[in-house]
Amino acid sequence: MTTGPLALCCLPLLLLSALSLTLSQGYLTVSIDPLPHVVIGDTVTLKCNFQTDGNLREIVWFRVSTQVTEGGNAKQKIFTYDAMYNTSYSHLEDNKKREDLVYRSTVRLPEVQMEDDGLYECHVGIYDRSSRDKVILASGSIILTVIVPPKSISVVAADSPAPFSRYEAQNFSLVCIVTGAKPAPVVYFKRDGELIDVVPPSQSPSSTGEQNKKPGKSRGRSRAGLLSSQIHVSRDLDDTKLHKSPSPSEKQGKPARLGQDGPEPGREQAPQPGPEQTTEVIPETVVSWEFPRWVQSSDPLYYFQHRQQAVGDGTMEVRAMLTWSLNPQLDNEALFSCEVNHPALSMPMQAEVTLAAPRGPKLSMTPDRATVGDTVRITVQGFQLGPSASEVFPEPMFTWTRVGGLLLDGSETHDGRELVLDRVPAELNGSMFRCTAENPLGSTDTHTRLIVFENPRLKKGKERFVAIDAAVIQRSLTLTSMLLLLSFTFELT
Repeated sequence: MTTGPLALCCLPLLLLSALSLTLSQGYLTVSIDPLPHVVIGDTVTLKCNFQTDGNLREIVWFRVSTQVTEGGNAKQKIFTYDAMYNTSYSHLEDNKKREDLVYRSTVRLPEVQMEDDGLYECHVGIYDRSSRDKVILASGSIILTVIVPPKSISVVAADSPAPFSRYEAQNFSLVCIVTGAKPAPVVYFKRDGELIDVVPPSQSPSSTGEQNKKPGKSRGRSRAGLLSSQIHVSRDLDDTKLHKSPSPSEKQGKPARLGQDGPEPGREQAPQPGPEQTTEVIPETVVSWEFPRWVQSSDPLYYFQHRQQAVGDGTMEVRAMLTWSLNPQLDNEALFSCEVNHPALSMPMQAEVTLAAPRGPKLSMTPDRATVGDTVRITVQGFQLGPSASEVFPEPMFTWTRVGGLLLDGSETHDGRELVLDRVPAELNGSMFRCTAENPLGSTDTHTRLIVFENPRLKKGKERFVAIDAAVIQRSLTLTSMLLLLSFTFELT
């Protein structure tokens, strides 16, 4: 190795030679302008910027497929610019041809769809200054994220229709279902327009009693729930019943049935959920309505659960559940809404329901004038709804019974919105049928009487059979008389 003044004097010459070699090769830098999230259906322009002191050779745009092949991710060439022939060619559709610039190349994607989501690369090549046969390459990449707003949102009651107990508090759940979104949206609940503060999902309720043991815990309480102490007095049980005349059983001093006029104020009476007597006498057009006979002793705690899963088209389905201990006296006619925030939405998406107990069922009977042998259908057409409710929510359960006897098919009860009586006999004339509609917010009973008239066709048929029998008997008597007369004549001769 050479040292000394000679080596030191040659060092600048070496550095200058290396610098000239670098300058002879030229330089090339490539970058792509960043992009925000793109909403499906929008038009997107990808911009590739490059700086160089060399001569441009080509520009190539690629879309990198998400499908992995043996050689890695497959690249689809979508645009090419060739400086040698000064031509450009688009590998997209004709309506996606793009212009090119010397120091910027742009690719315009109109009405992007889900399949346009992914990685895009811009490859730029320049000629090496030292040799026309060599090309220097550089590239930049960007990920295009296509987001999709939710397609639908709905609020349903979990396990509906479902039986409930009138004598103890029970948990009630609302489920908000959001479909067709990418990425998954943010879901939250409101009550009467106010945001509900919820208990974290890790503290899920194990039982109703566990909720009641935490009256002093302020975390997770709804602002709407804090109003319960003020509303308890004004929404008592008595003002929720329809006034009606006492039944004959009440006039005889018998205790009132659940849902009818109760005991005098100030007197306590233990509820008796035992079986009803089938021999009771019920007047016509009686409609009774009742709330469950219990009152929540503390403000409710709202528990929130959130679950999401991917769908085959690349979107997400989100199910958010709100659970609390239902208080019919406070929750009846309360407005609950589910709202969704998503980056593709300019304002929240919303679905709402009003909790409502069934009240005043409207029954219809076909045919209007039933005769013996007809098929009679008794159907629940609807309910008398309050000013804030548009439907009975959650969906009620319907139970049909016949007062004082069994149904026509021999069963005690029938479930469903419609009761069908096939080929009604005359024995059902005057029978009283009870329809009970109930959901976790309350129940209602409606009675209707079936009047069965004689069938004229069957009556004419009977008269015809009687006439035929009389004619046969008359002919038989005539034939017998003729035989006796012949026998007597034969004996005389």
